[in-house]
Amino acid sequence: MTEWYKIRNIEQIDSPALVVYPERVRDNIRKTLAVSGSVNKLRPHVKTNKMGEVCEMMMQEGITRFKCATIAEAEMLAIAEAPDVLLAYQPTGPKIGRLLKLVQTYRKTLFSCLIDNEVHAEVINKQCKDEAIVLNVFIDLNVGMNRTGVHPEKAFRLVKKIQTLTHLHLAGIHGYDGHIHDKDLIQRQKAADISFGLANDLFEKIQPLFSYPLRMVMGGTPTFPIHVRRPNTECSPGTFVFWDWGYDHEFPDMTYHYAALVISRVISVIDEHHLCIDLGYKSVAAESPLPRVHFLNAPDAVPVAQSEEHLILEVPDSNHYRLGDVFYGVPVHICPTVALYEKAFIIQNGEVATTWAVTARNRFITN
Repeated sequence: MTEWYKIRNIEQIDSPALVVYPERVRDNIRKTLAVSGSVNKLRPHVKTNKMGEVCEMMMQEGITRFKCATIAEAEMLAIAEAPDVLLAYQPTGPKIGRLLKLVQTYRKTLFSCLIDNEVHAEVINKQCKDEAIVLNVFIDLNVGMNRTGVHPEKAFRLVKKIQTLTHLHLAGIHGYDGHIHDKDLIQRQKAADISFGLANDLFEKIQPLFSYPLRMVMGGTPTFPIHVRRPNTECSPGTFVFWDWGYDHEFPDMTYHYAALVISRVISVIDEHHLCIDLGYKSVAAESPLPRVHFLNAPDAVPVAQSEEHLILEVPDSNHYRLGDVFYGVPVHICPTVALYEKAFIIQNGEVATTWAVTARNRFITN
């Protein structure tokens, strides 16, 4: 079907809007499982979808381990009774207490977090001791992203420090290689091997110090097909569930389906070559330069200017368009686009079936 995205009862959706196609989401999940060969190799990141229903779809396929970036995402997973949740963030300030409250409230979920600092390890350990909690932690290792994480030459000292702390339990090593964006798979493999090597060197050095098996959590969507073949490694793709224009054109070897779009409408015909639609940068991720969205049903429409609530398009002939015409757009970056919407319209069999709350777009749910 060449126009799989068309919605027959589109008049039920005011624009701009986020729409999700769950069958395509399920196909993307199953494709990821097929590549991994085992659910035990996966710890998907939920920062892309932020919806409990999508997380439940992954659990229906047997996935039990998840990664998240915020306390709200962690709570969303716990509400869905996800068995294992890694907060891929080092909690500071009130976040420590909020995380420990989740541990106390949601007993069916095993929570863990990242740590990259010896002094802060003592801070977290003290709060855990005060609450009589032993918290799982992963060492956040800087494998080239240069955003967070302890540098490899200082990591062993951090391991030894954690061993002295009675209320922290070292579960393994975390390394995010989001700096790797090579379009060529061979070059991406080489870069991923370097990042993995840093983590694996530490892993092999510290595993003999522990009586239980440690784990490594590595990478994101671009390097997932590479890391998934490695031993003792869990992979954390996130964008794969919805996919987007940026990854589809940056990584042609990855053949996922677009499963979430933004809907917009023509609100003004400016002249013979320009239209205005209701898709401002409050409605699609704006961190990239124009074009930030590409239209499946209008591939010749080129975004030329954008403001908060408006997007100006250059078209070959504006006479082909009328006020109210619908545009089906694929965002260049879907993750921050989803966070701009409080709900998604769910499309089944070509029609709006229901809506799903984008629960974790909020910073607080109950905690």
